[in-house]
Amino acid sequence: MKKLEVLMNEVRGCEICANDLEFGVRPVLSIGAGARVLVIGQAPGRKVHESGVAWDDASGNRLRGWLGVGREAFYDEELFALMPMGFCYPGKGKSGDLPPRKECAEAWHERLLACMPRVELTLLLSRYAHERYLGEQRKGTVTETVRAWREYLPGVVALPHPSGRNNIWLKKNGWFEEEVLPYLKERVRQVLGKV
Repeated sequence: MKKLEVLMNEVRGCEICANDLEFGVRPVLSIGAGARVLVIGQAPGRKVHESGVAWDDASGNRLRGWLGVGREAFYDEELFALMPMGFCYPGKGKSGDLPPRKECAEAWHERLLACMPRVELTLLLSRYAHERYLGEQRKGTVTETVRAWREYLPGVVALPHPSGRNNIWLKKNGWFEEEVLPYLKERVRQVLGKV
């Protein structure tokens, strides 16, 4: 078996935080060794947990619109890798889903990233991904971090989460749709055009 296949079997069998997951263990991610674009989100929501397909919800529809790609391209593991901060649905909190479990990124991200040598563009969606992958380059808030998107180019684009919970944020920050999304679509097109 190839290195990535062996690793993905380990990930699918992971039970590091099984005792803390009300809805059980079901790692949801999609990784291919040839992937050119890496999407790092938060964690699967309830619907994605049930379907077992990453971004198989309204947030995924919005994200694909932001990227200018259809489902076929988005789910092609030789084009896109979909790796959340937490691989399993963390459950419901007072104001939405609980934060992603930290154990996943700590245990698996570095090993998975080593199996994706062709990634040219990494999309960081949400403050959890910003914190881990931008470190001290991250600004004080998600808004400030996303507004500074040019600082992370060409390999990284910091984005808000495409959840419907961010509709108000999107309305307040019209510059995101006017400035960031046209660049993002073009950059994705360039990266995928090399395949």
